[in-house]
Amino acid sequence: MTINEKLSKIQVEFKSKKSRFNSFGKYHFRSAEDILEATKPFLKELKVTVTVDEELVSFDPPVMQVTATISDGKDTINSKAVVGVDLDQKGMQMPQRYGAASSYGKKYALGNLFLIDDTQDSDATNTHGKATAAKQTMTKESLAKAKEYIAKGGSLNAIKAKYVVTKKHEEMLTL
Repeated sequence: MTINEKLSKIQVEFKSKKSRFNSFGKYHFRSAEDILEATKPFLKELKVTVTVDEELVSFDPPVMQVTATISDGKDTINSKAVVGVDLDQKGMQMPQRYGAASSYGKKYALGNLFLIDDTQDSDATNTHGKATAAKQTMTKESLAKAKEYIAKGGSLNAIKAKYVVTKKHEEMLTL
């Protein structure tokens, strides 16, 4: 079996529960650790390894490139994610800021490699016949909370579900 066939098998059969809950966005999600744990049976069965490497590619502003790689010992396939480090993150010390960016990058590099769709489940967005609340206007405080939430791996779509997000807000949240 080629490395492409092995990766394809993982991509098609991969299952990982969204075992974590985000109280800001009110939804469940999976972490990089959840993804890695769910791949372990495939690693043994297919005789492949998965590694994740990080590199600081820019210092000003700080930007990390995270690479997830699958290998069968002779061939490799990798996927990358590029994430910024928010140096203005309130309530976090510098190592925590880099750690949050690292976790976010790992999750998305692995998600890209294994073709994990991280959109919300239909159950999470199903109103079960109840009217949905009107979206709130984004304030400075909610923008700061949204930035913190995204830095910890949160979803922009979850923020858009709760708030009216302008293009300017979106640019500020994704930088």
